[in-house]
Amino acid sequence: MTMIQPQPQPLNVLIAGGGVAALETMMALHELAGDRVSITLLAPEQHFHYRPMAVAEPFTIAHARRIELARLADEFDAEVVTGALAAVEAGEHRIVTRTGSRIGYDVLVIASGTRNRPSLDGALTIDDRNLGGALRGLVQDVEEGYVDEIAFVAPSQAGWLLPLYELALMTAHRAYDMSVDLQIAIVTPEGAPLGMFGTGISDELTRLLRRAGIVFHGSSVAELAHGELTLRPSGAHMRPGRVVALPYLDGPQLSGIECDPHGFIPVDERGEVKGVVDVYAAGDATWYPIKHGGIAAQQAEVVAETIAAQVGVGRLPEGLRPVVRGMLLTGRETVFMEAELAGDGEFRSTVSDVCTWDPPTKIAARHLGSYLAHADRPAVRA
Repeated sequence: MTMIQPQPQPLNVLIAGGGVAALETMMALHELAGDRVSITLLAPEQHFHYRPMAVAEPFTIAHARRIELARLADEFDAEVVTGALAAVEAGEHRIVTRTGSRIGYDVLVIASGTRNRPSLDGALTIDDRNLGGALRGLVQDVEEGYVDEIAFVAPSQAGWLLPLYELALMTAHRAYDMSVDLQIAIVTPEGAPLGMFGTGISDELTRLLRRAGIVFHGSSVAELAHGELTLRPSGAHMRPGRVVALPYLDGPQLSGIECDPHGFIPVDERGEVKGVVDVYAAGDATWYPIKHGGIAAQQAEVVAETIAAQVGVGRLPEGLRPVVRGMLLTGRETVFMEAELAGDGEFRSTVSDVCTWDPPTKIAARHLGSYLAHADRPAVRA
């Protein structure tokens, strides 16, 4: 008599989030582990919003795309549940949603992103969830000559400043095209434009700002009161007609998970959440200081490889080795930037007018980038 060996149950992986880190984890884990895992995506919305292109919406250059999550997940044998993560009951291996529902898991991946709040009262806040609606009026006022000075401001705590520079450059070029005399300034805590990513990127961005006539106020934090900007620590004063500011970013601040003072989740080099078992985090929700889609995707890859190793596929990864790839939109040329973390802890960077990664999407992600490049094709199950 032949004995039939029972097949092991697939590992129940719950991914909380509907953004880049969540989708990259889902896609990578499906490719690596196949039917050894059962994937559920807990997402607060029904669509994935490709937000990096939102900076072009006020100028009607491009639009942020939306993709239905149910369609996308079906291609990777995942189930979608609509809801938002509120708490983790790690001892019971289950989560609680904001509506009070409880969902069990074998492994949890937290990829729930950040919360935005205004950094300057009285300023227009850059929010990529509705950037076209929020700033289109400002661009129209520039085009019609109703604004003569704009300050673009970064707060003391900001995870990714590239959109600030893109908006300033595109605004300057739009004003030039409309023969409008417009003064633009950028105020940022950075000593040099995107200086943390090395001289290659910073020098090129400095050149672009200078050519566009944009004044750079570095090593400065702005305070806004009664229409006047005060720069600290210099004490300099500005009275621009409009102020556009990046928001403060806060982490998800989840019950049952240790968080830093800003609500971000401490993780180790493989994305494992400190203080709990079978819980990982990737993307902007973590305490990694650079809040960037490409970095989120790299974190997700490491998490997926680590989980795959648990079910006997491959080896444990070494950990995150970040490479920053960014596509800078200027309203003229597009600049492709790449920065790699060197052994001394500093970034070494290069710029090019030709994209150095494939596919040439704004978010350089191994799986999601390829999917977005072919997202209009008919759905084909993997």
